[in-house]
Amino acid sequence: MTDIGLTPGPAAPSALSGQTPVSVPASGPAPASDTADLKPSLRRTWRFVMRHWRRHWGLVLAIVLATTLAAVLEIILPVFAGKLVDALSHTQTLGRDAVLDLALTALGSMVGLGIGMMVLRICVFTGLTVLTPRMMTDAALETFRRVQRLSTDWHANTFVGSTVRKIGRGSWGFDELNDAILLAMLPSCAVLVGAVVMFALHWSLLGAVVLAGAVIYVTVTVTLSLRYVAPYATRSNRWDSRMSAVMADAIGCNAVVKGFGAEEREEHRLERVQTGWRRRTRATWFRGTRSALVQQLMLVMLHAGIVGLVVWFWWQGLASAGDLTLALTAYGVIHAHLSDIGHHIRTFQRAMNDLEDMAVLSDWPLEVEDRAGAPDLPRPRGEIRFERVSFTYPAQQRTVYRDFSLTIPAGQRVGLVGPSGSGKTTFIKLVQRLYDVQAGAVLLDDTDVRTVTQASLRRQIAIVQQEPLLFHRSLADNIRYARPDASMAEVEAAAALAHADVFIRRLPEGYATPVGERGVKLSGGERQRVALARAFLADAPLLILDEATSSLDSESEAMIQDAMERLMQGRTTLVVAHRLSTIRSLDRILVFDQGMIREDGDHDTLMRMSDGLYRRLVDRQNGGLIEG
Repeated sequence: MTDIGLTPGPAAPSALSGQTPVSVPASGPAPASDTADLKPSLRRTWRFVMRHWRRHWGLVLAIVLATTLAAVLEIILPVFAGKLVDALSHTQTLGRDAVLDLALTALGSMVGLGIGMMVLRICVFTGLTVLTPRMMTDAALETFRRVQRLSTDWHANTFVGSTVRKIGRGSWGFDELNDAILLAMLPSCAVLVGAVVMFALHWSLLGAVVLAGAVIYVTVTVTLSLRYVAPYATRSNRWDSRMSAVMADAIGCNAVVKGFGAEEREEHRLERVQTGWRRRTRATWFRGTRSALVQQLMLVMLHAGIVGLVVWFWWQGLASAGDLTLALTAYGVIHAHLSDIGHHIRTFQRAMNDLEDMAVLSDWPLEVEDRAGAPDLPRPRGEIRFERVSFTYPAQQRTVYRDFSLTIPAGQRVGLVGPSGSGKTTFIKLVQRLYDVQAGAVLLDDTDVRTVTQASLRRQIAIVQQEPLLFHRSLADNIRYARPDASMAEVEAAAALAHADVFIRRLPEGYATPVGERGVKLSGGERQRVALARAFLADAPLLILDEATSSLDSESEAMIQDAMERLMQGRTTLVVAHRLSTIRSLDRILVFDQGMIREDGDHDTLMRMSDGLYRRLVDRQNGGLIEG
């Protein structure tokens, strides 16, 4: 008889380790308080952006330098325009030849500056063409990698369509952000600084007016964008993600929708969400329009101030015609860049809104993490030990196990039965380390599952679920998923062992046949046989079967039952059973109830307990009732 924890209390020393089990601190699921502050924020999003910029700092620096130099050349250009006008206005005093030399020099300088600006801008565009796709793909891959490793609870509570939308929207947010900052806002700021300096050198009062006007304009524009428009844009994005989630949910469950004739119901559901999105998006756009009107009014006032001052200087004899040309030309440059700053601050705000959900995803705690330097798990014999395990689901605060101990020898075939919520599924999840225990340890052979990498642990476990999930790929790809380096001959051999080759040979494209999303092109029995073939190919020492024959026709069930019997040979096998007839031949049956093992033995032993829980479950099913 193996060690079974029937009641909470001190556990005996482990017979295999020779010492009292020690609770190993686990990383554990993050408490709710750890994720309470994981909300979109400008600071979090900016840190996320800076992290990705630092990875390409050399390229970013080169773009910044080229952009700044191009802006400097642009603000110098009006100086030579003024010199050209001054030269032409002094024809009678200097002589035609001297004026021609001065005019050609000024013109040549303007052409040279124009060519220099063009070359530098080509360099900037080339740099951005390299930088932005790199950042987009890096950020999308990093976030996808993070999402793949988030907890089982997180995936159970999150819409797939919404998550995909957030990653895609955030990826394109980098495109808008890089254009807004590196291509527009940075040169605009450089031009404004240069213009202030240039005007101040000629007329200190005009320099002060330009500086004050630019500072007020930028301050008001930033405030309007981030305080007035951005909060509404965040709400609009939230409803945009909700729309994607609703569509993905309905399309993914289209068979159910058709089965109940509920197409119109789903359309009305989407329409309600669209109405919410439309209302919030309209409010965002209205605020953006009002913000733009305020910015245009400030530009008109600044224009009037600059032109008025220059005309006054000219009237007072403090400015020449060339100075007037310089001022007007320079203002044209300033006006264009100030207008661009307003537009690109709005673009910046929109890009940050698009990036904020991706930034939150990238910071979300993994909850179950590999320890630093954790080694891979070598192929185990297959013994499973729970040593004084206590476990509570973090999201539900529902305690399942208290001081729970159990040993399953290597190679034993074990059925797990019991009422819903009794701890069967939790047992399977802890073996796979989908959660970390709060106390005690789960061991394979003598190795605590928390001390090895999760990927190497799960490679030693083959699982066949009640509703097997298949990728929208070919049959060969789905079978080979268990071992990507497997040859086609090995794939076919695994399919033959699972009786999957019977239907695959009848398909026109054979193993190259795509199975559709989640395997919808296949029947339930065909999907189960593909999942079994995948498990055969994995050749893992541990096998988990989650009632793989439920809801199948008699012919499919017979083939799958035969394949399962072959698959279990020589492997430690855990069979989560709802139909108790499928586990009668197993070596051992564990009857779970309220997080404890109430009964332990083979089918015949348990059936001899007249008042036993297992006996009652079997009698109920034989009477036509199905225990869930």
